[in-house]
Amino acid sequence: MVLDRLLEERLIKMSKSGEGFFWIGDPGEEAFNVPLGLLVKKGRGLDYDYLHMHYRASGVMLAMGLDPVEPLRQMRNNAADRFSKGRNFCNHYAIPEWNVVPIASTIETENATSIGTAIAQKRHGGDGITIVKGGDAGTAEADFHSCLVWSNRPGNELPNLIIVVNNGWGISTPMRTQHGEKNISDWGKVFNMPAKTIDGNDPVKSYFAIKEAMAYVRKERKPYLLEALTSRLYGHSSSSGANRINERDCIADFEAALAKQGALSPDAALKVREDCAAQIDRAHELARKDPPPNPESIWEDIFHDGTPDSYPRGGF
Repeated sequence: MVLDRLLEERLIKMSKSGEGFFWIGDPGEEAFNVPLGLLVKKGRGLDYDYLHMHYRASGVMLAMGLDPVEPLRQMRNNAADRFSKGRNFCNHYAIPEWNVVPIASTIETENATSIGTAIAQKRHGGDGITIVKGGDAGTAEADFHSCLVWSNRPGNELPNLIIVVNNGWGISTPMRTQHGEKNISDWGKVFNMPAKTIDGNDPVKSYFAIKEAMAYVRKERKPYLLEALTSRLYGHSSSSGANRINERDCIADFEAALAKQGALSPDAALKVREDCAAQIDRAHELARKDPPPNPESIWEDIFHDGTPDSYPRGGF
C-alpha cells in the first residue's frame, strides 16, 4: 500500500514538473486495490482470471508483482514502456501474460469487454473468472447496465466479479447529487444477484470481502456485484490540480490500527516508507535513462497485416 502511494505521488510530481503529460491514478484506493491484486489467480488464458480495469489500478498491478519502473516509463512515454511503447497515459496497463486487458481512458467500457471473456470462461469451465473494475460515476453509463444484463441472463449467468470503487465523485460532480439508490450495490436486488457494499478504506475487510466474492463466482459460475467505498486523496487527475484533499487516509488508518494492536512500531512504519521511497527512487533513475520512441515506429503494432501502403512512412 505504501509503495503504491509513493509511486502515485512520484507520478504526480513528474506530471507537475513537465516530466510527463498527464496523471490519473488511485491514491486513496490502496486498501482495496492491493488486496484485490493479492487474490487474483494470475496467469494467461481461460484457466486464469481476466482483469478489465480502469485507470485507478496501480495498487492491483503492484500487488500482482509489477515492477514500479514500468508505470514510471509509461509516464515518461519512453520507448521501453511495455504497455504502449510510449503511446498512452500513465496507469493504462496491458499485460497479456497476466490476462490484463488493455485499459482505455473511456469510462466503463471495460464492463462491455468483460462480457466477452466471461462468456469464454463460462464455456471453457474451470475456476478462472472475469474481474471488471470501474468507478461510481461510470455506473450511469449504458456499458455498466449491459454488463449486468448479460451477466445475469437466466440459465446463462456469467462468472463475472463486477466491482465498483465508489470514491464519491465523478470528476467534479458529487455522487449524492446523481444517485437515487442508497448504494450502487442495490442493483444486485434488481437482478437477484449477490451484492455487497464494504468499507474499501479497510484492507482487512476488503481482503475478506473480495475473497468471499471470488469464491462464489469461481464455484457457482455466476456474477457478484461488490461496491467499495474509498477516498480520492489527490482529486480526479492532473487536470483538476492533483493537490492533496483532506479525506480519510486508508494507510494512516491501517498504521494506527496496527500500532494499537502492537503489531507495528513507529520506527517500523518509518522503515517501510524509507524502503519504499528508495525503491521508487531507483526505479525513477532507471526510467530516466530510457530514450523516447523513434518516430519511425509510430505505425508498429497498429495493423495485424502490416502498415497499408496508403499510410506515410518514416513517421511524421
